[in-house]
Amino acid sequence: MKQVEASASRRTGEEETLTLAERAYRDIRDRLIMLEIPPGAPVNEDLLAQSVGFGRTPVREALKRLQHERLIMAYPRRGTFATEVNITDLAHISEVRRQLEPMAAGRAADRATAADRQALGALLRGLEGEGTSAQGADALMRLDLRVHRAIYAATHNPYFEDTLIRYDNLATRIWCLFVDRVPGMAGHVVEHGPLLRAIVDGDPEKASELALSHVVGFERAIREAI
Repeated sequence: MKQVEASASRRTGEEETLTLAERAYRDIRDRLIMLEIPPGAPVNEDLLAQSVGFGRTPVREALKRLQHERLIMAYPRRGTFATEVNITDLAHISEVRRQLEPMAAGRAADRATAADRQALGALLRGLEGEGTSAQGADALMRLDLRVHRAIYAATHNPYFEDTLIRYDNLATRIWCLFVDRVPGMAGHVVEHGPLLRAIVDGDPEKASELALSHVVGFERAIREAI
């Protein structure tokens, strides 16, 4: 442990900047996903740097990534803004997720390590806890993100994982926009339980089937809420 800490302390300035940029990216990304930075709101680099507690350089690097992921848009002479949440994007996002989510679940069931299965099992026990249904919308949404990201990580394909996270982020923004109109939100999150169980048990066929059902159900719930 001491050797690891000593090695970390010797990182170059460039590596430390990249680490700060990653932390800034994740912080700002989740604010955008959860609509804490509302759609269409201006994104001021200096104010963000003060808010997240990082310098301008890490924030600038984070914003470049977020623009590529369609979470912000930069306009010449106008500035940078959080992208609008357009319901017409739902069909495009769902088209991709109907293909990728089942594949991810199947790969996770096949490839998950013992540590992955332990982490997924912990999430499963959390979903099955009595207090889950009583959680507020924000907590449930963040739990949903944790479940999805844990599944993607268990695929052990970083390119696949990055793509899946990107589309799940966009889908979550749509969900956040309509959360007050979607009944049974807790049930939608808790239904991840059988999916997690299938992955932990190493059943790729069942995991794929449940993942597809989840994506289709999400799209249907949003359309019914419009």
